[in-house]
Formats: sequence, C-alpha cells, structure tokens
Amino acid sequence: MANNQSVRRHLDAFTRGRIIGKLEEGRSVTSVAAEFGIAHSIVSRLWRQFQTTGTAIRGRQTTGEIARHTTQATGRPISRFTVARRLQGGGLFARRPVRCVPLTPAHRRRRSLWCREHRNWRDSEWGRVLFTYESRFCLSSDSHRILIWRERGSRNHPSNIIERDRYGGRGVLVWGGIMLGSRTDLHIFDAGSVNGTRYCNEILLPYVRLFRGAMGLQFLFIDDNAPCHRTVAAEQLLESEDIERMDWPARSPDLNPIEHVWDFLGRRLAARTLPPVTIREL
Repeated sequence: MANNQSVRRHLDAFTRGRIIGKLEEGRSVTSVAAEFGIAHSIVSRLWRQFQTTGTAIRGRQTTGEIARHTTQATGRPISRFTVARRLQGGGLFARRPVRCVPLTPAHRRRRSLWCREHRNWRDSEWGRVLFTYESRFCLSSDSHRILIWRERGSRNHPSNIIERDRYGGRGVLVWGGIMLGSRTDLHIFDAGSVNGTRYCNEILLPYVRLFRGAMGLQFLFIDDNAPCHRTVAAEQLLESEDIERMDWPARSPDLNPIEHVWDFLGRRLAARTLPPVTIREL
C-alpha cells in the first residue's frame, strides 16, 4: 500500500502534465501507460478528468513543496535543486503563470457570442471604434515572483493560469483610449475613487466627446462595465451627446486591444534601472 501511495504522489508531482501532453498529441492511452509504466486505468482516469474539467493538475507546487512531499513518501531526502533538474529533464520549465479574471459559464457564453458577432468586421468598421480602459500601476510588483513548472507551449493551458481580480498596493490609476491611427492623451487620476461624476467630467467630456465631434455619427465608443461607467449621469451624458456605446461582455478586458498598451507601459516600468519608490515618481 505504501508503494502505491508513493507512486500516486510521484505521479501527481512530476508526471500528470506530461501524460496529458502526450495524449493531446494523439498518443493512445495504452502506449502512454506503457511508456510511464503505470496502469491503463490510471491514465484513462486522468484523461477523462482533463476532458471534463480542463485540467489534470490537483494543485500548483513549488520545487520545495515537491521535494518535501517526495521525501515524506519515499523516506529519502531530496533537495529542491534535484527536483528542478528532474523537472527540466522531463521537459518542464519554471515560468510565471498567466493571470486572468475569474469567468463563469455565463461570462464565457457572452464573450463567445460577442466574438462571433464581430469576427467578420473589416478595418473600416473597427476604424471607427475608440477602445478605452483604465489601468492601475503599482509601486509593488504584482508577480510575487511566483513560478510554475510547465512544458513548452503550455502557457495558456487552464492549469497554468491564476485567476485574480486585481492587485493591491499603492499606485496610480490611468485612463487612455486608442483607435486606428489615433489615440487620446494619457489621463492620470488624482487620488481618490472614480465615481460617475468624475468619469463624466474627467473622461467623457474632455476626451470622448472630442472624438465624437471629429468623427461624426459613425463613431463607436467602448468602455467596460465598471460601476462608474454605468451610472445614470454617464448614460444621460452619452445620450445627450449622441455618443453610441458598443455593448461589451462583462469581465472581458483581454478582448480590448488597449491591454497591449498597458502591457507595454508595465514592461517599460519594470525595465527601469531604478524603479519608482514614491507615487510622484511613478
């Protein structure tokens, strides 16, 4: 019984991801089970779990945690450096996990519907859209230097993604807008929360209304579903200025191309030799 438990723990820590990768390449359950020297039923159950839930990983573990678990299971001391070498030898490499917002099945359905409705749009149609979004830049890093071990090409596999709504720490909130061939200025909000009144006075009136006036009735405006964007005051202002807002699926910042701008700015900040240490410097 002890040996069986040891095999299962070893499989959990080192091999599950590799098994799924080989099955996804089209290998049969029988051949994979023979290669890894485990029962056909174990591989079959692992494959069914992956097809049902989208993941076969029961939990993310550091090399130190794997080393401790292996030592407890086998009674033989093993260092995290040995674990790292074994993982690399098996095609797994330490990488920071992808982060995304949590999505319910309803969120996924609405996102999919929105994408299908707009998949055939041409540049002439997208060229009239102003994509806008806020982003927070913090003094403290949001990565916490968390690393996961994964195979090459598996960056966006569900088991390698961490869901998180937002990051804490002191920082600044900025707003911007982009469209084909043009952009707004970068707006930095002063301290304090952004409510509907501030959104109207600091964003809609000085920036969005300006683009609407330049482009005419063909103009389309995109923001997200943040509470300050959906206040009565904001809705009334858009209506009075005859600004058409495109419907936007909830929890879909990744569908907005302005995220590439925020990513670029974030990388520029992270690459500074002397990172900012005060809000003013940031």
